[in-house]
Amino acid sequence: MAGLIPENILEDILSKVDIVEVISAYIPLKRSGRNFKANCPFHHEKTPSFMVSPDRQIYHCFGCGESGNAFKFLMRYERLEFPEAVEIMAKKCGVILPEKQVEDTQTNSLYTQLYKINELAAIFYQEALETAMAAKAKDYLLKRGVSEQAIKLFRLGFAPDKWDGLINHLRAKNIHLSLLEKAGLVLPRDNGGFYDRFRNRIIFPILDIKSRVLGFGARALAGDDKTGAKYINSPETMIYTKGRNLYGLNFAKEAIRVKDYVAIVEGYMDFIVPYQAGFQNLVASQGTALTLDQVSLLKRHTHNVVMVFDADQAGQAATLRMLDVFVEEGMNVKVAALPAGFDPDLYVRKYGLKGFEELIEKADNLFDYKLKSAKSRFNYKQIEGKAKISQEMLPTISKFKNAVLKSEYIKRLSEELAVREDALLEELSKIKEVVPFAPLPQATGKKAFTVNPTEKLLIKLMLEENELIARVRQRLEPDDFQDKKISELVSVMFELTAQGKEAAPSKLVNYLTDTDSLQFICESAFNPGSYEQNKEEVINDCIKVIKHKKLHFLRQRLQEEIKIAEDSGNEEKLSQLKVEFCDLTKKGRKEL
Repeated sequence: MAGLIPENILEDILSKVDIVEVISAYIPLKRSGRNFKANCPFHHEKTPSFMVSPDRQIYHCFGCGESGNAFKFLMRYERLEFPEAVEIMAKKCGVILPEKQVEDTQTNSLYTQLYKINELAAIFYQEALETAMAAKAKDYLLKRGVSEQAIKLFRLGFAPDKWDGLINHLRAKNIHLSLLEKAGLVLPRDNGGFYDRFRNRIIFPILDIKSRVLGFGARALAGDDKTGAKYINSPETMIYTKGRNLYGLNFAKEAIRVKDYVAIVEGYMDFIVPYQAGFQNLVASQGTALTLDQVSLLKRHTHNVVMVFDADQAGQAATLRMLDVFVEEGMNVKVAALPAGFDPDLYVRKYGLKGFEELIEKADNLFDYKLKSAKSRFNYKQIEGKAKISQEMLPTISKFKNAVLKSEYIKRLSEELAVREDALLEELSKIKEVVPFAPLPQATGKKAFTVNPTEKLLIKLMLEENELIARVRQRLEPDDFQDKKISELVSVMFELTAQGKEAAPSKLVNYLTDTDSLQFICESAFNPGSYEQNKEEVINDCIKVIKHKKLHFLRQRLQEEIKIAEDSGNEEKLSQLKVEFCDLTKKGRKEL
């Protein structure tokens, strides 16, 4: 989990932050003995089961099992990657993070300068929108229903109809032209020099999740786009990659988290008009096919997506295939189709917020929408049409990871096309290049992670008193523990103490990627149970029981191997196994 961030840096940060302070900034905590409690922010509950320990610097929900330290809470609540959570915590407590190995000081400085230049350009465009020369642009926005408040919120601006308006403005601030070129704000002239990339256009700053200006989108004014594209955008730069960002996510992320779904529209105005009307859990794709990076970005905030298609866009098979990436990433995707002649901007202006919400609520799941689209283009009553429809539907079905969903969709497709299920399964197997999945097993929930009570007790004692870990390490090996996950956990505890480090729950979290082990650690730390009076006796008994169970398992396995050797008449192997069994018995008597 820690990746390339040095362990000492992580420990330094954890030693300086208070998990109670971190979590209470997001949810109200109430004192409960030595701990704090609250309603869990990760699932709906009426009775508080979310506990925070200031002593151990961890949290655990006894309702849903969510557990971790301050890093983990920030990752889970803010939908961040681990390095991002570390960076935020480091700034909070004043710890300076080492630079990434791939970036030197000069590169970092260039990144900073590009962000600064874009910010200065955004301010220039914003101020220009309030001048007389931008009257036509301002009037256009107001007529399109964009309010003054929205203009300020989204930092909309105007690029003056000059070849060097921005150049002269930033040159006066001692910004070098080469940096403006690196930021994508200017273009080189054939005979030398530069000119502004954006001229006589409405400007839409493109912001990242931290609301930093990455680049710009620019729309020509009505009637002025005869010689150029209606929309142009910043080129890709060191800080801006179109396929890694989604317009409006910085504004929408909290609403997406609360609603637990996101609507995806295409353009800037398609985002702005619904957002200002009150539909705030949406983002814009900026007119390109969604990438895996963008899907991963959304996945941090929700697993539920509604794609809002224009009527002329919905029939394109390539656009529909694009949605398969959501299925591959384990997300639930639906499609809401707008009536002919409408985009989200116009639909909201005509039918209001309620009308748009109703459109979203009626969205079809991906299977139903793709099937409806395919049947509108191919004659599903003819053999050739059935084959073409199945060719479009089966690749999507193949991407569902849930076997029950696959089975049901194959059944549905079979009924819709009047084609045998086994024929569709055969075609599906060609796509997946695996044996068809018939018959399908029943879906089962995740098995509960149960731990041997003796092992559980011993680990709890080691967590309460780190000095015990070294003593236990002298008498037990990690593979003496029955469960593989517990064995790996013990191995980490042994290794940390061998290095002279503390194996506290809050620090162990950084070494654990398995959620079961993480939950087990935090739950054990919260559960009461003190053995001050006879702790030594309890520890010795635990070790004896664990050793006994291990020896019992090994003897059982040897007995099975002896039986196999006897049945096969392998005298040499039989003799060797009997010696091993005898040695194991003697070892057991000696240790126990």
